[in-house]
Amino acid sequence: MTQASYGQFCPVAMAAEILCTRWTIVVLREMIAGSTRFNDLRRGVPRMSPALLSQRLKQLEQAGIVIRARVRGEPGLYEYQLSKAGRDLQPLIEGFGVWGQRWVETKATLENLDPQLLMWDLRRNLDLKPLPKKLSTIQFEFPEVPPPHGTWWLVVAPGSGVDLCSVDPGHEIDLFVSSDLKTMTAIWMGLETVSKAVRDHRVRFSGDKRLAATMQSWLGLSPFAKEKKLAA
Repeated sequence: MTQASYGQFCPVAMAAEILCTRWTIVVLREMIAGSTRFNDLRRGVPRMSPALLSQRLKQLEQAGIVIRARVRGEPGLYEYQLSKAGRDLQPLIEGFGVWGQRWVETKATLENLDPQLLMWDLRRNLDLKPLPKKLSTIQFEFPEVPPPHGTWWLVVAPGSGVDLCSVDPGHEIDLFVSSDLKTMTAIWMGLETVSKAVRDHRVRFSGDKRLAATMQSWLGLSPFAKEKKLAA
């Protein structure tokens, strides 16, 4: 029995002892979303210290939820994969997200703003189908965010995926997007639309008009964006 044990044989209590430590559910969210490398996991939980992330991964490995394996051809590098027990947690993690989208009120949700996490999530869920079949670079600027976290670049390379850059990648900019961080977060969460934010002059474009006009279709939204908000 650990110091944090509830001292109950109930399966709910026993599962909570493993899953309800700080950051654990969020780390599992990142793994279910596809992150396997330590640095990618860090980008998905930017406010979690590397030492604590390493500790949580070890605890999840000891619990049989995570499997650590060497990366072939890359000595000293490891990947973290979900075991069968870990994959069985997917409906539970998704249920957390659905409940949060429905029942955590909007004002509280939009008080937790983080440009790095927002851009990482946008990159991960970007829909490549509506985008041009050529290298495209989209620059996002959040004017109220102090440097260096106020400017980001998404570099879309057909066949290679999407890179997120916090330093100018040196490519010609196809589309420049300027928005306050709260508005773009609300769009990502499905609480706002691009068209309404443009009409209200909270999102501004410069560059490729087709890219600008189709932004709502290619922008990577939260997997819970379609859930209707039920809280006030």
